[in-house]
Amino acid sequence: MNPHTERLLLPGPAGTIEVARDVPAAAAPRGVAVIAHPHPLFGGTMDNKVVQTLARAFVQAGWTALRFNFRGVGASSGTHDEGRGELQDLLAVVQQLAPPAQDGLPTQPLALAGFSFGAFVTSHALAALWPERRIAHVVLVGTATTRFAVAPVPPEAQLRTLVLHGEQDDVVPLASVLDWARPQALPVTVIPGGGHFFHGQLPLLKSLVLRHLRATADDA
Repeated sequence: MNPHTERLLLPGPAGTIEVARDVPAAAAPRGVAVIAHPHPLFGGTMDNKVVQTLARAFVQAGWTALRFNFRGVGASSGTHDEGRGELQDLLAVVQQLAPPAQDGLPTQPLALAGFSFGAFVTSHALAALWPERRIAHVVLVGTATTRFAVAPVPPEAQLRTLVLHGEQDDVVPLASVLDWARPQALPVTVIPGGGHFFHGQLPLLKSLVLRHLRATADDA
């Protein structure tokens, strides 16, 4: 993402997990954001442009951004597991690089974000972590509601959650995301004319994420 990106190899449930870490240049980080990439079988990696845009937004807002490759992608070990193993990969990254309170140290603030398949996995990570840990921010982009059983957002987490979707998404129709969000009364922010990969609209995507992070910072 930038010349200062740190590349890490972590132990994971299927072997090695490849991680890219970017930190804000100025003050101490506000916390750690873990960002999940789109479908591995369709070319999704942690270097996807939308994923990198999410990372840039978090870093600009003062957060350490962690992108990682799901099992079977890049230098990450294992094979695709339809979301089950990928959830365990995400939770392993959280446990090692943004752990809960331990040895008398306070819990680091944690944010979760994902794009497409990564948003589906992130929804289940939120569901798994929320009962025991407060998540400061959640960002779900192009959420793959037509292809996977996306978990509902816990009611108490809704004000911390930004759901972004392109009006003209031809991979995941907007109507499908609204059908998922409607029973939860969960707002969806629609980018007019936006497709699944937000070609030409990544600066707008970044600005919307930044606005959300700054607006909710006092409550995080």
